[in-house]
Amino acid sequence: MKLNNVLMLAVFITTIFFTGCSTAYKAVMDERSISTQTADATISGTIMKKYLDDDDVSVMGIEPYTFAGHVYLVGEYENLGQKSKAISIAENVDGVTNVTQYLLLKKELPDCGTTENLSILADVKSSLIGDGDIWSTNVEVKVVQCQVVLLGLVGSESEINKSITHAKNTEGVRKVKSYLRVSNKP
Repeated sequence: MKLNNVLMLAVFITTIFFTGCSTAYKAVMDERSISTQTADATISGTIMKKYLDDDDVSVMGIEPYTFAGHVYLVGEYENLGQKSKAISIAENVDGVTNVTQYLLLKKELPDCGTTENLSILADVKSSLIGDGDIWSTNVEVKVVQCQVVLLGLVGSESEINKSITHAKNTEGVRKVKSYLRVSNKP
């Protein structure tokens, strides 16, 4: 019985260690300072909580991404009221400096559903990870209606161009929108 408890504790500690290392790696490789990353995560979390608390805004349809106080809303909306409210909620969160939206009216597409979106997402992420010239942890990828949206702060214009090329060369992609920016980090 004691051996079983020790084994379970070892698995727990190992899991925490590797999860922490992954998070630490992502934080170190991010082009933002730790304080900016924390502030951005707080903004995104606050927006998501407000979406959850609001009956008119679907949390599953619209996702906030925040970089240096600039919020990007990406996803689908069901009606114009929902879209307007989602934008208004984001604009009124402390620390938000600007809101950019890539929101599409939700519709059923016969050749582009959840399966196709997930396949495109996996293929784009795989391409980015496979490119040694791109810090793929700095590039967020969202797929909406088979359209790829790239977000994040990267180290160079070359990383932006290569990320866009990878997305455009992925089978099934209808359009690519890049909100990637070169970081001002020294």
